[in-house]
This record gives sequence, structure tokens and C-alpha cells, in this order.
Amino acid sequence: MDLQAFIDPNLPEADLLVLKHLHHDIDSYEDTNNASSSSRQQIPDNSITKRNVPAAVENVDALITQLDALNDPSQSSFEPTVFVTFDMGYLRTKLHPYIYKNFLVPYISIARKIVRVDTDVVMLTHLLLYFSTSVPSAIFLYRHFTYLHGVLHWLMQSYYVGTYTLMMHQHIHMGGILTKSNPFIHAFDVLFPYITNPLMGHTWNSYYYHHIKHHHVEGNGPGDLSSTIRYQRDSIPDFLHYVLRFMFFVWIELPLYFFRHGKFLLGLKAFFWEFSTYITIAVLYSYVDARATIFAFILPLFMLRIGLMVGNWGQHALVDEEEPTSDLRSSITLIDVASNRFCFNDGYHTSHHLNPRRHWRDHPAAFLRAKEKYATERALVFKNIDYIMMTVKLMQKDYIYLAKCLVPIGEKQIRMSLQERAEMLRSKTRRFSEDEIRVKYGL
Repeated sequence: MDLQAFIDPNLPEADLLVLKHLHHDIDSYEDTNNASSSSRQQIPDNSITKRNVPAAVENVDALITQLDALNDPSQSSFEPTVFVTFDMGYLRTKLHPYIYKNFLVPYISIARKIVRVDTDVVMLTHLLLYFSTSVPSAIFLYRHFTYLHGVLHWLMQSYYVGTYTLMMHQHIHMGGILTKSNPFIHAFDVLFPYITNPLMGHTWNSYYYHHIKHHHVEGNGPGDLSSTIRYQRDSIPDFLHYVLRFMFFVWIELPLYFFRHGKFLLGLKAFFWEFSTYITIAVLYSYVDARATIFAFILPLFMLRIGLMVGNWGQHALVDEEEPTSDLRSSITLIDVASNRFCFNDGYHTSHHLNPRRHWRDHPAAFLRAKEKYATERALVFKNIDYIMMTVKLMQKDYIYLAKCLVPIGEKQIRMSLQERAEMLRSKTRRFSEDEIRVKYGL
């Protein structure tokens, strides 16, 4: 497969439009540059196969308007997200008309009254999924444990956890995912994480305190406990140190961080909720059923913590050596199926850091609005790769593969050969010395 030319047809509709537009920009630059200099030799490893791009994606303003309309309930082209796997266009054409009209449409109508944002029918879909599978399965594990059920339960939760975690990402940034207008629904919105979070490996409220009150405050800087800048970011020993430090010491390092910054109440809350979860798991292990507790709570906890650090490493491994303080240069954008279809546009990580409260459906249009800024700042955009594979390829030092996944934006990146792109990416994984950190971050 030609990674440079390939566009995954399973991408969400918005991603397909964005990626085709970026490919059109590349083709336009190469055509113009070739026409202006007949003597210029095209470099084979820099070429990207010419694509047939619909006229609709050439005009960025028209494309932004189209994307905005998909998110606007007042527009006739509005489309809510109902399932992560299928877009509405697919459901309209593939479902039997009777099922679509008499089951799906009424469900959407009811769900839009329950969710916080009209586009987010999928959030209710997943809550129904978790409370009809994860919760009863865990209860049954404690009532009648078998190793087969334990393994299958753990595998199910491992499959769910990516989507669930990014649903909770939306929850903690927006203060909920369900409507506030109904007090019972709002109460459920506040309380359900105390049931589902431990089942998915999250300790109570720790995601909120670490991600909202810490990570977005520090922004991968030197004070960020999950910062990557002090590590050689293509080194396996450095990566293992990064993961193990978080896994075994975040319980004390996060409260101490808040204490050092005079946020004593936040520190106490973070410590209380983290240890409340540990104590609850310990009680279930010691006095209820140790085997069920291992599969229902302990294995998901370890798996999630590894996954969070693998993902964060991939998100912040490529840090600009000149301006590491820039959100555009210390995080990346992925246009891929795993991150954006199944994990609520988590691939638009730069856009998220630029505006942490931006709704997940708004990222593609926001990216296009800021496209020129991304190009000027030499931001990094990739396709056909997710954060886990990004981390794997960095550990393998396979920069040619990463360069093939890079979607060059701006003249400087487009003009680079494949090898030049690979070397550019390699340069952004270098460990920052303490002297450099003091200078770059003004300490």
C-alpha cells in the first residue's frame, strides 16, 4: 500500500473532506511548481500520486460551511452521530427503510432531548451499551465467577475503553454529556462515572484532576507530570521510565504538584479520590471475590494506565526544538480511523490544545479555519496512523514510515524529499537539556 497516496475510505465524512482538501493543496503546489520551472526534476520519493479531487473540497470556505452545516441542527444537512462505526449517510442507504423510519429516526429524536449537544446521540448509545453489557457482566462475575467469563469480560472492556475514555474526555471538559434541563437525567450524568469509571480502569475523578487541572495548565511543559520533553522520545528505556513513573507514582506526585502550587484543596481531593478507589478495590479483593476483582477492576486499571501513557507519548513525542512552548509545535494532528471515528476526533490533538473546550465535532472545521496558521507554524499532520502505532514506530526509529504518513502542509514541508521529512521528524524527538528548558520556558 502506498501510504502517501492512500486515503482510508473508512474515515468519518468530515475527515475524508479535510484530507482530500489537503491532498488538493499538495497537488496544486506541485503542479504550479512544475509548470513554473520546466527544468525542475521531480523527486520520486517526494511524489504523491495525483488524486481526482471533487471541486467541492477545493474551496476551503465552502468546505468549512459544509462541515459547519453537518453540526448545525437548524440546517437541512445536519447529521448527528448515532454510532461510532457508521455515519448517517451509510445508515440511510444500508438499513431497511422500515427499520430506519420506525426505529432509528424515533431513537434519534428521543436521544437528542437527552444528550447535552444535538450531535451527540452516540453518547447515549454508548451509555446504553455499557449499562447493558459492562455493568451486568461485572455483577455476574461476582455472583458466579469462571475464568472464561473473566477473560471475556476483560477483553470486552479492553475493546470498549478507548471510546469510553474519549467520551469521558468530552464529559470532563464540558461538565457532562447529558442535558441539564431534566434534574433526573442530570443527576445520572453526574453519577454514572462512579459506576463505569472503575470498570474501565479509571480511578474516581483522577482523569479530571490530572487532565483538566494539571495537563492543560502545564501544556507538556517542564511542570507537567506527563511531559515528554525530558525524554529521548525514540528510546525504549526512556519510554519505559515514562510509563512506569506514571503507573506507580502518579498517586502521590499529582497531589504534591497541587500542594507545591498552593492548591491544597485540589491536592487533597486528588489524593482522596485516588485512594478511595484503591481502598474499594482492595476491599472487593479481600472480602468479596479476589478473582472477580482482578478481571473486573485490577487488569483494566493497569491496562488503561499503560494505554494513557502510550497515547500521551504519541501525542507529544514530536516537539519542536525551536519553539516547544507552542501548542502548534508540541502536539500533532492525526487524520485516522482509530482516533477520529472510534475516539471522538481525538486525532485533532493540536486543535484540542488550542481550545480545550472545543466540541469534538467542531475540530475538522476549526482545523481548516486555522490551516494557514498550521502551515506557517510548520505543525505536523499525519494520516493512516494512530497514537499507539506512532509510539511503536518511534520505538523502532522507523522515521521513513512516519514520513510516509506525514501530510505535508505549507511550502516548506511539501518541498522536502521523503528522507528530509524523516530527518525533520527525527530532530523533534531529541531530549531537552535542563539548560535548554530554562531558556525555552523562561524559568
